[in-house]
Amino acid sequence: MPGGRLTQEERRRIALGLAESLPYAEIARGLGRPTSTVTREVMRNGGPTAYRADLAHRATERRAHRRGTPTARDPEPASRTDGRDGGAVAEYEETFIAVLMASGLPRMPAKVLTCLFVTDAGSLTAARLARRLEVSPATISKAIAFLESQSLVRRERDERRRDHYVVDNDLFYQSTIASARANDRLVETARRGVAVLGPDTPAANRLENAARFLDFISESITRAAEQAREVLHASGPGAPGAG
Repeated sequence: MPGGRLTQEERRRIALGLAESLPYAEIARGLGRPTSTVTREVMRNGGPTAYRADLAHRATERRAHRRGTPTARDPEPASRTDGRDGGAVAEYEETFIAVLMASGLPRMPAKVLTCLFVTDAGSLTAARLARRLEVSPATISKAIAFLESQSLVRRERDERRRDHYVVDNDLFYQSTIASARANDRLVETARRGVAVLGPDTPAANRLENAARFLDFISESITRAAEQAREVLHASGPGAPGAG
């Protein structure tokens, strides 16, 4: 029923809607559900091209069973939400994961990044990430390697020589600057193509226009990132080190 868990019949209707290439919003209206519910359901169960109603239903039942079974491995189950509404936190996490996946992140890196964002410390070890997400350390290692390659997390080592994976305001800056540098490489490559193809050819003109556009975007992004970093470092509780 609306507001509760999706039924198996509702999942079959979602699968039919996806097969007909219907937008999530239209599928949700047909079910009387929020669009976010359908989006989360699809993204956590293989995405629009791999979604299978029966597999999704069984996976949800397994997850519900695991949540209802206490585990001695995780020493912090009662404190993970710090007095917050656990159901609301879990729903928000699924929404955040779905949004990150829609922006291009693979599912496990999206789950790791979400876990770090919603943790008050903004920092967890690989072992604690593995316990929270109920996956192997090797799975966490692969996800962290991907996030580090995108400058989306950084690692710090504590006095016990354990690696902690961190998200903070400086990472947004570093990630943005990395994106701008990637644009710079595209600009350089496009302009090299202009020289190779000849400055008066249509192909060279196309490359030059692309180079000008990306050059402008890169400069604007870098300038905005520098300004935002100055503001965040200079003001309020959101600034790094503030509080």
